[in-house]
Amino acid sequence: MTAYDDLMAFQRTTEALAEVAARTGWDQETVMPRGAAPQRAEEMAALEEVLHARRTDPRLGEWLEAAEAPDDVARANLREVRRTFERNRKVPARLAAELARVTSLAQGQWATARATQDAASFLPVLAEVLRLRREEGAALADGGDPYDALMQDYEPGGSAADMAAMFDAMRPRLVALRERALSGGPAPALSGRFPAAGQMALAAEVARAFGYDMQRGRLDLAVHPFSSGSGLDARITTRVDEEDPFNCLYSTIHEVGHAAYEQNVAAEHLLTPIGQGVSMGVHESQSRSYENQMGRSEAFCGWLFGRMRDTFGDIGVASEREFYRAANAVRPGYIRTEADEVQYNLHIMLRFDLERAMILGDLQVADLEAAWSDRFAADFGVAVDRPSNGFLQDVHWSVGLMGYFPTYSLGNLFAGGLMQAVRRDVPDLDAALRRGNPSPATDWLRDRLQRFGALRGPAETIEHATGHAPSPEPLLAYLETKFADLYP
Repeated sequence: MTAYDDLMAFQRTTEALAEVAARTGWDQETVMPRGAAPQRAEEMAALEEVLHARRTDPRLGEWLEAAEAPDDVARANLREVRRTFERNRKVPARLAAELARVTSLAQGQWATARATQDAASFLPVLAEVLRLRREEGAALADGGDPYDALMQDYEPGGSAADMAAMFDAMRPRLVALRERALSGGPAPALSGRFPAAGQMALAAEVARAFGYDMQRGRLDLAVHPFSSGSGLDARITTRVDEEDPFNCLYSTIHEVGHAAYEQNVAAEHLLTPIGQGVSMGVHESQSRSYENQMGRSEAFCGWLFGRMRDTFGDIGVASEREFYRAANAVRPGYIRTEADEVQYNLHIMLRFDLERAMILGDLQVADLEAAWSDRFAADFGVAVDRPSNGFLQDVHWSVGLMGYFPTYSLGNLFAGGLMQAVRRDVPDLDAALRRGNPSPATDWLRDRLQRFGALRGPAETIEHATGHAPSPEPLLAYLETKFADLYP
C-alpha cells in the first residue's frame, strides 16, 4: 500500500459517512416526524463530530505529504483532500458540531414560521445560526473577507468581488429586458383543476424523460424542493400547488438536473473526493439548463402542452404557442423559485447583498425583514405582503448556507455557455425536444461534463466542455433573443 492508497482507503469511509449524513438530512425534510427534531439535531451534531475528526485527522497531512500522483485523477483527488483538510482544521470541532445541531433545529423552526407567517418566532434561531457562521467565516478567513471564506464551501475559488462584477455586467441588460416584457401586456395563464396525483405522475414522467434513473433515486414532496445524495442514491423532491402545475413540473426538472449530474459521474469515482459535482455553480448550470433552456423551450413546451391536456383536460390555453408563452410569462412576483428567466437573477442579487451585509456585521437579524421589504420594493416595485413571500421563502439561511445564493446566478451564466455549445454540436435538438426527448442534450452534458465529477476546477470544467472561458454574453444573448420573440 502506498501513501496514496492509504489516503484513498481512509477517504472512502469519510465519503460514505458524509452520504449517511446527507441521507439523514433528506429524511428530516421529507418524512421525519416533527416531534423528532430535538433528537435529530443531536444525531446530526454527532455525525458532524465524527466527520470533522476524520477530515482533520493528522494522518491526512502525512499522507498528503508522502503521496505521489501518477495521473490526473490522482492529482485531482489529492487537490480535493488537501483543500478540505486545510479548510476543516481551521474550524474547531466544537463549532462544527454546534453548527450541525443548531441548523438542524433551525430548519424545522423555519418551516413552522413560514407556514404560520410568524417571522418573529424564527429570528432568535436565525441570529444563532448567523453568529456561528460569522465565527466560522472569521476562522476560515484568517484575517481576510469572511464572506469569501464561506463561499468556498460552494464555489471554490469564487469571491464576492467576482460575483459583484458578474452582477454589474448583467443587471442593466436584465432590467431593460424586464421593462420591455412588463410593458408588453399580460401573457396567457393556465386555468383549471390540477390534482396533486396528476401533477406527481406527470412530474415522474418528465423526470425520466430528462434521464433521471428512478432505480437510483426517488421523487418526494418537501416544503422547499431540493436534491440530495450522489452516485447510486441521488434523491429529489418537489412541491405541489393545485392551482399552479408549473411549480411542480419545473421544480422537478430543475432538481433532476442536479441529480443527473450526480448519477452520471463515472462509476470509478464513486465515494472518492472527485466523485461528485465540482461546485454549486456548475451544479446550477445543469439544473438551469435542464429547467429553462430545454424545459421551457418552445419545442419542449409543444410536447408538454399535449401531455398536460392528456392529464388534466382543459388547461385554459388553446395552443402550443400560448402554452409556451404561459410557461415563460414575465410578471411581478415574490418567489425566487417561481421567477421567470429575466427576473430570476435580480432575486439573487437581493439575497447576495443582504447575506453579505449580515456576515460582515452591517445588517442585524432584527432588521432583516424590513431590509428585505425595502429592497424588494425598490427592485421589483411591489410591497411584500407576508413573510413567506419575503425573507422566509427560502430554506437556505436557516441551514446556514450563507455564500450559496450567488452560485445560482453563476450557474445561469455557465448554462448560457453550455447550451450555446450544445446547440452548436446538436443542431437538430429542437426536433427531439418536440418529441419530449431531451436526451441529445443531456447525453452531451453527461459526456462532456457530468461524468468527470470534480476532476477539474469549476471554470476549467465549463471551458473543457464548451471550448470557451465562462462569460455572461451567451446567457444574455439567449435571453434577449428568446424574450424579444415572446414580447415583440
